[in-house]
Amino acid sequence: MHCRKPPLARYDVVLMSERIHDAPHGQNLVIQTRSGRVIIGRFDSAGPFEILLHDCDVYEPQPGTDPEPYIQETATYGVDVKQRDFSLPTAEVVRWRRLGDIQKIA
Repeated sequence: MHCRKPPLARYDVVLMSERIHDAPHGQNLVIQTRSGRVIIGRFDSAGPFEILLHDCDVYEPQPGTDPEPYIQETATYGVDVKQRDFSLPTAEVVRWRRLGDIQKIA
């Protein structure tokens, strides 16, 4: 009998070149999801089904709203922590970036 491992979450390869599993532990990340939600927080771990972050802010933009101004503001002034711990399904991630790589507001 042949056993197959379940496939890992599929990522939007146009937006993201690295898997979330390769993200640097302990660094602040910007994670964008399929629904358009943006989570910014300190990355802890990623399993096959769930991602765990700490000291997070979760932004739910209105449809058609560009989240980049919010992301740049957070990169400039810091994370407005609203949740100490936050988990989300790995399959929801379409893009992630290091918060420190985001251009700050001049």
